[in-house]
Amino acid sequence: LLWPGSLSTAVAVTLLTVCYHLWMRLLVGGIFDRRMNNRCDLGNPWFATRRWESALWRSLGVKRWKVSVPSWEPELFDTKERSLEEVAMAMCQAELVHETCAVLSFLPLAAVPWLGAAPVFLLTSLAAALLDLMFVSLQRYNRPRLLRLMKRRKNQ
Repeated sequence: LLWPGSLSTAVAVTLLTVCYHLWMRLLVGGIFDRRMNNRCDLGNPWFATRRWESALWRSLGVKRWKVSVPSWEPELFDTKERSLEEVAMAMCQAELVHETCAVLSFLPLAAVPWLGAAPVFLLTSLAAALLDLMFVSLQRYNRPRLLRLMKRRKNQ
């Protein structure tokens, strides 16, 4: 039934890879939640804005599409319910989760020698990683604006 190179192999690999990506994201998110509990060092250099980022966000049009991106837990990013610092820390944790998931998206490629279907593995891994990088972009785009607002409020 799963003869290498057959359509059924491609379908099976696609379904298994999609299941992997869903479970992996839940697991990674759960681990980060348990370890960090949305508490991050906002001064950590990993979260600092790089000089080239604003040009990248402009070229990607992040400002245009950011409002239509769903959130897993929108209440974590609600500035009416949480302090700006809590929201910023949740943004840092979300960034780390999505960066980790983007890297782990390519783990299924290790099954190519046994199952074949390299194009299917590559396409699903690439699509999943790009999806995660979209969320990373969103966090990195919004966080500097939030930090500037925090600074302005602190100075008032």
